[in-house]
Amino acid sequence: MRSLAIGATGMIAQQLNVETISNNIANATTTGFKKQRAEFQDLLYQNFRRIGSTSSDAGTIVPTGVQVGAGVRVAAVARVLEQGNLTVTDNKLDVAINGSGYFQVQLPSGDTAYTRAGNFKLSPEGIIVTADGYPVQPAITIPAEAVDVAINASGEVMVKLDGQVAQQNVGQIQLATFANAAGLEAVGDNLFLQTGASGEAVGGNPGAPGFGRVVQGALETSNVNIVQEITTLISAQRAYEMNSKVIKTTDEMMQQASQLR
Repeated sequence: MRSLAIGATGMIAQQLNVETISNNIANATTTGFKKQRAEFQDLLYQNFRRIGSTSSDAGTIVPTGVQVGAGVRVAAVARVLEQGNLTVTDNKLDVAINGSGYFQVQLPSGDTAYTRAGNFKLSPEGIIVTADGYPVQPAITIPAEAVDVAINASGEVMVKLDGQVAQQNVGQIQLATFANAAGLEAVGDNLFLQTGASGEAVGGNPGAPGFGRVVQGALETSNVNIVQEITTLISAQRAYEMNSKVIKTTDEMMQQASQLR
């Protein structure tokens, strides 16, 4: 019976749905995390009576026909890019993006990665780096004699040196945007890589048209809504149970048919 295979596709789809939800919940406190959503498509249909075919010599048309579907499949696991809340940390090297854009990070391979996580640190050389030690691009070095660091909404990094009154500009934070940011490839460690689906990175200063502003002393939290995820998890669980019920019912029907004399 087709319902065995159809029910199996439903269980497989809901299994991936639960895995996606569980990853969202696990990252509910991950800085800059963007939740994901499983999206589904129905499979091919078998036509037992084709829609629009003639039903008589007089030319009458079949209005609906008979089509039986083959089940469901996962079409995509889309990333939801809505803004996360900003939480104040008062750490001078914590920087949040309020609006569009990604920080640019240089990987050890020389490639550029992108992130929304602005929990930056200083390397032994005074370079602003990520929690994994990857330099933020363009590179910004904080002098050892600096007693204060200020980052304005436009991304200018100003330092106050010991014994001096005036601040000095030591660098400029730049952001990158993409025509299709949902097409970025997540590689873990809060990092994304450019792909053919995302389009080329477009760089610019924070606050410029099309770019968000940066907020010093704050971090963007995950955009996961726990209540919403739990609700979706319950729905996925029920859908999984119903598909398993389809398989069980089909098995009982086949058992009854095999016992006929």
